[in-house]
Amino acid sequence: MAEAANPADQVPVTVLTGYLGAGKTTLLNRILSENHGQKYAVVINEFGELGVDNDLVVDTDEEVFEMNNGCICCTVRGDLIRIVGGLMKRRDKFDGIIIETTGLANPAPVAQTFFVDDTVKEKTRLDAIVTVVDAKHLPQRLLDSHEAADQLAFADVIVLNKIDLVTPDELAAVEVQIRKINKFAKIHYSTKSNVPIAELLNQGAFDLNRVLVHTPDFLTSDEHEHNDDIASMSFEAKKPIDPERFNAWMGALLAEQGGNLLRTKGILSYEGDDRRFAFQAVHMIADGDFIGPWKEGEERTSRIVFIGRNLNRPQLRRGFESCQAI
Repeated sequence: MAEAANPADQVPVTVLTGYLGAGKTTLLNRILSENHGQKYAVVINEFGELGVDNDLVVDTDEEVFEMNNGCICCTVRGDLIRIVGGLMKRRDKFDGIIIETTGLANPAPVAQTFFVDDTVKEKTRLDAIVTVVDAKHLPQRLLDSHEAADQLAFADVIVLNKIDLVTPDELAAVEVQIRKINKFAKIHYSTKSNVPIAELLNQGAFDLNRVLVHTPDFLTSDEHEHNDDIASMSFEAKKPIDPERFNAWMGALLAEQGGNLLRTKGILSYEGDDRRFAFQAVHMIADGDFIGPWKEGEERTSRIVFIGRNLNRPQLRRGFESCQAI
């Protein structure tokens, strides 16, 4: 019989999950930017053929790995196992691993990885599943997306984010909905994911026994389905973007189709500006800011990703291309 691994020798792993646009990347950036004396290897998974999230993560000394074109809980689990295995060869370079899942991921199969693969199980320990929740949009998500409920059910820690967008009564109602799904997770209220990092990492919060009570086949089930009506479409533009054209087009697009656009995000090269502009939207709520200069020699290609329902690819492509400066 193999000797049990010593928890002190295992690398703590935090799975950061939450539905599209809840605020996962904002929270990840806070973790990577704050002065807490720890170094983390980061694994980012995106839903779609064109990666943007890696550019939305702050430039740090941490190692960031990006897995595109597949949900981490489906087609790329093998990639996750290989990345973790590779990280173990550089164990002295970091104190922990953070895995940011796509907004459509069920965290259960991700958590399974740390119990069913012998090498991963020996050298890592799942510390906590941290689920970020959009207080404004959660009620609707629980009606139309089973992934949102899955993410809550498996959470050890819940960051109830964007509380500035709801009334006290709405917030109380959201917490009631959360508690119907998960009675045990600790809830932190936040705006812009401003939760103390010490409340999220190194919690030792993942309880396999509790999970097995909730989901008896947790360690054996491979079943996971996404909503088939949700699609991801990505576009690139080689020419600089005219900010006025982009703002006019995006404003009209979100006003008309915002209900179907679960998540919109992009990195834009504005005409006459040497800085990268990060644009993000959840339904009709949009935001954007410059996130630093383009690197010397870097191709200044603008990229945008739409995730939603009933998307018209030719229409979106034409619209984005029409924003290019003449």
